[in-house]
Amino acid sequence: MLLASIDGYSQNTVSPEVQQTIIRNGVGLGGVIAVTVSWERNKSILWAILHGIFSWVYVIYYTLSR
Repeated sequence: MLLASIDGYSQNTVSPEVQQTIIRNGVGLGGVIAVTVSWERNKSILWAILHGIFSWVYVIYYTLSR
């Protein structure tokens, strides 16, 4: 019974169109780094959101200003 349930859950049912949309509309690495660095520096959700929007621009600014 366990093998039957594992086999049922192991099938990939996500279509390629859905996978491409998730990847295209997902959060990028630059945004994650910017939000994390901004939160550690400012402890403000508003600044973290703003810096997440600018993503790599803020990451480069942060590395140059330290």
